[in-house]
Amino acid sequence: MGFRVVSQVGATSRAEGPVLRLITHDLCRRKQMVQFQEKLIEDEKASRNLATISNVKAFQHVWLCGGSMEVLPCSRVAHIERMKKPYNNDIGFYTKRNSLRVAEVWMDDYKSHVYIAWNIPMDNPGIDIGDISERVALRKRLKCKNFQWYLDNVYPEMRRYNNTVAYGEVHNNKAKDLCLDQGPQENHTAILYPCHGMSPQLVRYTTDRYLYLGSLGSTVLMSDTRCLVDNKKRRHPQLLDCEKVKNVYQKSWRFVQNGSILNLETGRCLEVENSQKIDFGMELVLQKCSGQKWTIKNVLKQTI
Repeated sequence: MGFRVVSQVGATSRAEGPVLRLITHDLCRRKQMVQFQEKLIEDEKASRNLATISNVKAFQHVWLCGGSMEVLPCSRVAHIERMKKPYNNDIGFYTKRNSLRVAEVWMDDYKSHVYIAWNIPMDNPGIDIGDISERVALRKRLKCKNFQWYLDNVYPEMRRYNNTVAYGEVHNNKAKDLCLDQGPQENHTAILYPCHGMSPQLVRYTTDRYLYLGSLGSTVLMSDTRCLVDNKKRRHPQLLDCEKVKNVYQKSWRFVQNGSILNLETGRCLEVENSQKIDFGMELVLQKCSGQKWTIKNVLKQTI
């Protein structure tokens, strides 16, 4: 049995009162335990679980189902990391699987955020998430709140990506083995690079007609993904902080699946051309449209 199963067995078998859970690789000095005790004494009526910071992300359902989570500053809980993991080396698969299970059970209209972040198609993710009917029934039986309530009341700083129309790698018909890529971030210029499907090649096309490129920004306190811009002056597309680009049309693109990508300000198209000066022999340019075609991997809304 894993930690969660074992800890749950212990929690349900207790006589009464709150439970403090510490993972086996978390350490807490005896004097620091006083802070936990003081918090419990402060609210004697509460029957709550106190979790270490490493587990806070896993407990959004606690909020949705009437509980609460608190982060105690300066609790000084230490963490020991193993040199060698005793479990399956393919931890990425299980991380994705667990994330998709959480999304399908708890995140309602926002579950697409998880699929977008992992660059996984929603219709056929290729990952068997198992039977979630028991978890769905539990949520219904406990009359848990919806995820919108969680965003409005607990995590309002989370960035919302519900305006996403399509996402994933973007290919050109003239260079099918190369993908649109953010390139070195300090250059602020999009490039072509062999397709690998990781976050530098995660493109999002939105209802605003913006093309974002790069990993998602999790909160409004962090910088968001930059977007593609044609400022008229350069021959190569720029990647800039979208919120700081005042000219809306310079960052707006008409993108048709298996069609062109055209900037609404300049009328120039995003295209590729042969170049001996560039790695992989193909260069990303802005020029008069010649009929080149682009495709994006995953389409959420049939508007492109």
